[in-house]
Amino acid sequence: MGDLEIRAAVADDIRAIVAMLADDPLGAQRESPDDLAPYLAALERLSADPNQRLIVAVRETRVVGTLQLTIIPGLSRRGATRSIIEGVRIHADERGSGLGTQLIEWAIDESRNQGCQLVQLTSDKTRTDAHRFYERLGFTASHAGFKLQL
Repeated sequence: MGDLEIRAAVADDIRAIVAMLADDPLGAQRESPDDLAPYLAALERLSADPNQRLIVAVRETRVVGTLQLTIIPGLSRRGATRSIIEGVRIHADERGSGLGTQLIEWAIDESRNQGCQLVQLTSDKTRTDAHRFYERLGFTASHAGFKLQL
């Protein structure tokens, strides 16, 4: 499968990232690969925030995976710092290759390096394959998540 590089995303990666975000029934409803301007603006905001990591996995110059890691200092849990993993996507050609595991393990290691005591994530209720994947990696479905569209 070739060597894998995990690195910070740059503007040239945005088209590939957005294509992965849009490559499923849920993402197809909410992503707009034809207009990259809002994604490029978001990358600028993320890159300026030291508590954000938008990363890509690159194999042979091709972006094949992505995730966002957010570090959140807090008061609860005796002042614990936690991280949130968001926007995990693996290119369709790479699914089942172990790449998803590598990305999540990277995020867990980076969370430890940042002093986090807890890693959390959410996954849409319809993504049952993803739920099995996260449980296999040691995550537990311990909470109900809520969203309010603004």
